[in-house]
Amino acid sequence: MKSTTSALSFVCALFFAACGSGSGDSGGGSTAGDDSSSDAGISLGPDSGGDWFEGGPNLDATWPTTDGGFVVSDASVLPADRFITKVVSFTPGSCAGYGQSAMPGIVEGPPIGGGADMGSTDVVSLGGQGEIVVSFEPNSIVDGPGVDFLVFENPFDIAGNASNVYAEPGEVSVSDDGVNWTVFPCTATTYPYGECAGWHPVFSNPDNGISPVDPAHAGGDPFDLSNIGVTEARYVRVRDKTMESCPTGPGGPTTNGFDLDAMSIVNASMP
Repeated sequence: MKSTTSALSFVCALFFAACGSGSGDSGGGSTAGDDSSSDAGISLGPDSGGDWFEGGPNLDATWPTTDGGFVVSDASVLPADRFITKVVSFTPGSCAGYGQSAMPGIVEGPPIGGGADMGSTDVVSLGGQGEIVVSFEPNSIVDGPGVDFLVFENPFDIAGNASNVYAEPGEVSVSDDGVNWTVFPCTATTYPYGECAGWHPVFSNPDNGISPVDPAHAGGDPFDLSNIGVTEARYVRVRDKTMESCPTGPGGPTTNGFDLDAMSIVNASMP
């Protein structure tokens, strides 16, 4: 079952919000590594004062469960293996640490999306150039119609501008054996970020019941195996592609890099 961040982590995230509030030019997007940001990491949105949170999605919410899995929209139940079931490996990069104490539960199960204007705190930060490898065992992703799987990070639109996104891009690769990998090329350094993960806000949340396997409404970053000539994948790897500064010495940030919330299989070998 997916666990949420602790109350202490949530309060800490509020204080760290300014660290991730990089500003971008209109239409250009913003990454945590932009010179316009004095530091980097998790950000909940453009205002750390708290007023924006009133009436917003509950970032401490949990998806209702049954013995068969997670209850989503229209009272339907999705098996647990439509989401991450195992963290195969985790190699934190520089200035990582946020969310690690809640691993692996914090990345398992459906996302806890914050919507267009707010980034979720239900994440683990990979750190600069960090990486994570996950699986959905015993399930797998198969190439089907359209989007095959979704990756959920915690980006948000700056000042409500969908073309000016606070993003921490990550490179996504897939494998059927955990040894040989095929990469979705993540080469863009400005908006739009192409086939990188980490730049589409996440809308699926227990409060709104939006299905986390509905690419049209769930938010998150969509991936189609046919784009890279793959028919089935059992493993997904994400590598941080940000260029965030990491001060040396004690007291530095622990929220750098790509922040993974969840992944979901849209086209599964075992629906």
